[in-house]
Order: sequence, then C-alpha cells, then structure tokens
Amino acid sequence: MTRVTLRPLTEADRSRVHEILSAPEVAQWWGDPGEETDGLLAKEEDHVYAIEYEGQTVGVIQGWEETARRYRHAGIDLAVHPGHYGLGLGSEAIRILAQRLFDQGHHRITIDPAAANVRAIHVYEKLGFRRVGLLRDYEQGLDGTWHDGLLMDLLKGELR
Repeated sequence: MTRVTLRPLTEADRSRVHEILSAPEVAQWWGDPGEETDGLLAKEEDHVYAIEYEGQTVGVIQGWEETARRYRHAGIDLAVHPGHYGLGLGSEAIRILAQRLFDQGHHRITIDPAAANVRAIHVYEKLGFRRVGLLRDYEQGLDGTWHDGLLMDLLKGELR
C-alpha cells in the first residue's frame, strides 16, 4: 500500500518548501533555504515534486536526467521534514520516482548525499543504492567550508 503521493511542485508550495528546507536537520545538508526553494521552483527541465502524506506536504523530491545517449541516467534529490522522519515516507517517495525513471528508460540512478549524512546513506542503502565513491570537497556548507559527498547508484532491477 502506497502512503505517499508525488505531485508537481507549484508556486503555491513556496512557503511549505521553505519551511521544510529551513529545518536545521535539513538545512545542514541542503544549504540556504531561500536559494534552494527558489531553485526548486525554477526548475523546468527537472521533475520536482511535493511529497504528500495524509493531505500534508511533508517533503520534496526531484529527479534529473542526463540525456546524452552514451551517459544516459537519472539522479534523485530528497528532503523530508524532520517531523516525519522514521516513517519510511522518504523511502516510499524514492521508490515511486525511481520506478518512474526506470520506466522512462533509465538503467541507472544516482544520489549524492553528504558523506557525513549517515541517516540518509542508511536509507539509500536499504533501498538498494550502492556506494560508488567519495566526492572530495564536493559541496560548500553554510559556514563556507567544503564537505565531502558520497556518490551512490542504483541499477535497474536493484530497487528494494
């Protein structure tokens, strides 16, 4: 039974998305909530969705595509409000979007959490993502320092 619904993100979601990305547990991994909210709402080439659970927006998920024939694959980014951690809602959202991307012809999906984001990495591994490599000094934190990322991928048929 699916408990979450993914629907296209709209301008009407701006304040809730900002609220989700402003939670300290999320902002530490996503960055400036204002910039990130603007970025998510401006994306036309990516597939950006609100994650709804029991009539409430509890998170945001986006899928992006590399369309060059020789490198064709997709990627996913996810943020769930900490008030809904531990319910498996992010996992469900990833399963839904990953299956859509596989159904659209992608054979591989990547995700790139901060290397220190142990909670997210654990969830992604439970879904079947595998560690591919460390991305050194991959992203800049709100404090201006650089942090490592972890490249993970999932091949078609590995989704759990």
